[in-house]
Amino acid sequence: MSSVKLQLHDKGNHVVMDNGIARITLSKPDGIVTGIEYNGIDNLLEVLNEESNRGYWDLVWSGPGTAGTFDVIKGTKFEVKIENEEQIEISFTRKWDPSQEGKAVPLNIDKRFVMLRESSGFYTYAIYEHLKEWPAFSIAETRIAFKLRKEKFHYMAVTDDRQRFMPLPDDRLPDRGQALAYPEAVLLVNPVEPQFKGEVDDKYQYSCENKDITVHGWICTEQPSVGFWLITPSHEYRTGGPQKQNLTSHVGPTSLAVFMSAHYTGEDLVPKFSEGEAWKKVFGPVFVYLNSSTDDDNDPLWLWQDAKSQMNVEVENWPYNFPASDDYVKAEQRGNVVGRLLVQDRYVDKDFIAANRGYVGLALPGAAGSWQRECKDYQFWTRTDEEGFFYIDGVRPGQYNLYAWIPGFIGDYKYDDIITITPGCYMYMEDLVYQPPRNGATLWEIGFPDRSASEFYAPDPNPKYINKLYQNHPDRFRQYGLWERYAELYPDQDLVYVVGSSDYRKDWFYAQVTRKKDSKTYQGTTWQIKFELKNIDKDHTYTLRVAIASATFAELQVRVNDANASPSFTSGLIGRDNSIARHGIHGLYWLFNVEVAASKLVEGENTLFLTQPRSMSPFQGIMYDYIRFEAPS
Repeated sequence: MSSVKLQLHDKGNHVVMDNGIARITLSKPDGIVTGIEYNGIDNLLEVLNEESNRGYWDLVWSGPGTAGTFDVIKGTKFEVKIENEEQIEISFTRKWDPSQEGKAVPLNIDKRFVMLRESSGFYTYAIYEHLKEWPAFSIAETRIAFKLRKEKFHYMAVTDDRQRFMPLPDDRLPDRGQALAYPEAVLLVNPVEPQFKGEVDDKYQYSCENKDITVHGWICTEQPSVGFWLITPSHEYRTGGPQKQNLTSHVGPTSLAVFMSAHYTGEDLVPKFSEGEAWKKVFGPVFVYLNSSTDDDNDPLWLWQDAKSQMNVEVENWPYNFPASDDYVKAEQRGNVVGRLLVQDRYVDKDFIAANRGYVGLALPGAAGSWQRECKDYQFWTRTDEEGFFYIDGVRPGQYNLYAWIPGFIGDYKYDDIITITPGCYMYMEDLVYQPPRNGATLWEIGFPDRSASEFYAPDPNPKYINKLYQNHPDRFRQYGLWERYAELYPDQDLVYVVGSSDYRKDWFYAQVTRKKDSKTYQGTTWQIKFELKNIDKDHTYTLRVAIASATFAELQVRVNDANASPSFTSGLIGRDNSIARHGIHGLYWLFNVEVAASKLVEGENTLFLTQPRSMSPFQGIMYDYIRFEAPS
C-alpha cells in the first residue's frame, strides 16, 4: 500500500482526491466523476464521452400526470466535510425551492464522495430529502452509473458463473447490429470482432436479484491488468426486498448501482410521494474498488477473486463508521433481532418443521407480503439456518413488521406485533410459527414453491438468437426470444399436462405466453391439467392453490371440466413485471386460492383449464411458481 498522505486539490472547476493509489477527479460544483487515474492508466472512464457522461448519480422523476424526466444530478454547491490524514469527504448539494416547481424534482440532494488512506478506491453515498410542504412527485429510478473506456475494458463479471468477454458498444449501432423486438435487444450481424457475430446483446440478460448484487464490474486484460468493481455491502437501501431484480453491468462498458427501479415489477415499485409527505433516505455508501496485477503470468481473472474478497471485507465492516453525515446511522445506534422460525403443516409433518433457508426481514408495517412492493423506506433481510434460527443485525431505529417466506411452502408470514428498534437493542423473538395456507391433503402438485419458474421447461433458443454465455448454463431462461418457441413446440394445440405421467421439468413451459397469429396479432392460450379422482367427497369443497411467479398485463381464468363455461375464478388484470421480455423468470409474487365445488368434479378423469386471454403483445403472460390441488379438510 502507498504511504502517500491523502491530498485534496481544488482546481477551480474540478476537485481531485488523491491517496497515492488512485486519483479521483470530480467536476465542481456538479459532483460528476470525470476521471479515475489508477495503476498508470490516466483515466479508467470513457474519455470520448462528455464529462457529464462518465460517472454520475441520476434519477427519473415525474410530477402528477406528467411523463418521466431523466435527470443527471448536478450539485450547485461544493463543500469539504472532512479533510485529515485518514479521510477526505466532500459534498455536492442541490437545494430545491418553489420557483423550480414542475422544472426540477422536489428534493434536496446531497451527494458525498469519500476517500480513505491506503484504500484502493472510493466510496459514494447520497441523501435525498422531500420536505412536507413540497409538491407531490414520484421516482421511477435512481442509481449510480459509470462508463468505462471501451478500448480497455472488455471482460465483464457479474457472478462466478456469469462472466465473459463482451461485445463493443459500436456493435450495437445500426450498421453493425439489428434491433430486435425491443431497443435493448440487438442481434450482432457485423461486429468489430467476428467472434460475436450472431449473438444477441441485451442488458437485461445480466440482471440479478438484490441479494446477489454484491460485487460486479469489468477487467482490462491488457498488461497491466486492472479491475473496476462496484461493491454493495448492504441491501438495506434498495427497494422491493431480496428477490427484486435490478440491472448490474452491461455493454458500454457500463457498471450500475441501482437503488430504485420498476424493472421486473412495474408501477408497484415506483414510490409516489404526496404533498404533505416528508421523506428522507440515505442511499449507499457503495464502494468503487480498483485492483490490478502486473505479473505477466498471473491470470487476470484473479482480479475477480480479489474483488470478492474485498466485498467480504466491506460486508464485515458494515455499517461503516466513517460517513460524516448525521443521516447515516452508525453501528452503535442500530439494533439487532434474533429468533427462530418454524412451520406448522400437519399434512407434511405432525411436528413443527424448521424453516430451512427461509427469508426473514424487517420492513415498514403493512400486510403480509407487502414488503415486496415497499419502495420508500429501508429493509433488513437475512436467511435462516437449517434449524430455522435467524439473526438480523445493524437495523436502523424505527418501527417495523417482521416478514418471512420459506422455500417449499406457499404464502407469506407476518409477525402480528410491531417491532420497535432502539439504539443498541438486542431483541430476542420467541419461536415464530408460520402456518401456510392449507385446507386438506395434497392430491397433486406441479412445480416447487420458491417464487420462481426456473424449475420449469425453458427451451433451447432459436439458433439465430444465441448468447453463448447461457448455453448449457443453469440460467438458460436468459436467452432471447424463448417466448417465440412456445408456438413452435405447440403448433396445433396448447399445452396439456397429465398428472402422474407428465414431468413439469420437461412438459410445463416456463411461461404461459400468447400465441402469434400473424405479424401483428396474438391470441390468448388455454393450458389443460388432466388428473384422476376417485371417491369424491360430495359434501365438501376442494381447493386449488395457484402461486404465480410473474404476470405481465395478464389474467388467469380457471374452468373445471368445461372449457366453454363461465370461469370458476378470474384474477382480473394483474401484473406489469415484463419478466418475459427481460429474461427474469420471476417478478412479483401472487397467490390465488380457488374453491372448487365437488359438484364440478367427476369420478375418473378431470380437466382444469387455465386460460390467459389477454393478447395484445408477445410479452403478456404468466409465469407459474407452483400449483397444488387439495382434498377437503
